[in-house]
Formats: sequence, C-alpha cells, structure tokens
Amino acid sequence: MSEDYLYTIKKNVTGIQHSLPPGVLLVAAAKTRLPDEVKTAINAGIMAIGYNYIQEAERMHNIIGNTVQWHMIGHLQRNKVKKAVKLFDMIETIDSVELAEEVNRQCVSESKVMPVLIEINSGKESNKTGVLPENIDKLIIRINSLTNLRIQGLMTMGPRFGNPEDARPYFIATKAIFDRIKKTKVPHVEMRYLSMGMSNSYKIAIEEEANIVRIGTALFGERNI
Repeated sequence: MSEDYLYTIKKNVTGIQHSLPPGVLLVAAAKTRLPDEVKTAINAGIMAIGYNYIQEAERMHNIIGNTVQWHMIGHLQRNKVKKAVKLFDMIETIDSVELAEEVNRQCVSESKVMPVLIEINSGKESNKTGVLPENIDKLIIRINSLTNLRIQGLMTMGPRFGNPEDARPYFIATKAIFDRIKKTKVPHVEMRYLSMGMSNSYKIAIEEEANIVRIGTALFGERNI
C-alpha cells in the first residue's frame, strides 16, 4: 500500500471533515478496507467507523479497539446480535420488533444500554431493508418499553448510485417522519440523530438536515471487491 494512497485518504478525510457543518458526524464506512486504510483515516480525524458485517467488524475491532465509535450500518441478522452488542456503540438499522427484542436481550446480558436508530425504507423498495414509513409508529410503540435500548433517531439509505438529486425525496420523506415523531414527544424516544447520505449523496442529505453521514468511497476510493 503506497504512501501516496494513504496520503490521499488523509487528504480526503480532512477535506470532507472541513466541509461538514458543525454537529454533523462523519462515519467512515470501512467495508472491505484494510487496517492501514482505517488507521490512516482515524489518524486524520475520523471519530466513528461503520460496518455492514459482523465478522469483518470483529476482525478490525481486534486491531483498532475502542479508539473510535463503532456503528452497525448494515442489516443485522438476529443470530449475529450477541457479537454486535459487544462490538458496537450504536446500531443504526433496527427495523423489526424481533430484532429489537433480541438486541435488548443481549444488552441485558451484557449490562449495556444500546443507542439505536430505526431504519426507514423511505422509498418503499421491496429489495431494501427497513420499516415502511406507515409502520414506524407501531414499531416504536412496540419496542419503546425495552429497558436496554434507547431510540435516538432515524436512518435511511436512499439510492447508492446515479444522480445524487434522486436521493432527495427519500431524505425529505425521512426528515418529515423525524420531525413528526419529535413533535409527539414520546417518552424515552429522543429524535437526536438523522443518519442519511453516502459518498454520492451526503451533500444532499446535509441540505435535508442529516447529522450523521456514512461515507466510504469518497474517503478511501473505489473498493477492490
């Protein structure tokens, strides 16, 4: 791995960090990245990294440790929850009662309280995970009593490729849900974080008031696989 490439990562991190408004958290999406890449990003100022897969996160956690926040940003299978609870500081992809209950059960075992975001399928796409917008109130009511979860906001994906403007309707719809829930002031539900936007769309997401953006390619370059 060349010094020039690692310098590019450092430069990318610095440039994006400086472009973000105050209060926006940059989560480095580290899927498939090597330890030197992740370490370089952290040394450049990254405070949080996100992973889609438990096994990959576990390997990196053994190297990096708790020097940064760890966010679960991919679909979480229930049979992986035990490891996820030990590894992550936030799970951004809660989308069912069953998943929430299993996370809570493992958190009780670990004496840990887990901040979670509810993942919204804002485009109502059959090939994507996330709760449908019309079902989110029912989901929140069902899981709000779980003692070791703290609902702290919403997450949505939006299109990964194509014209970044294509993502705007997804982000607008999710922000509207975020604002509506916030106004209802449901006890123990804190609409604090709105996680939207990836490398091609994070600028649009910020315009629609995201305060967590999940960026991989724009930091590290295209993935090898």
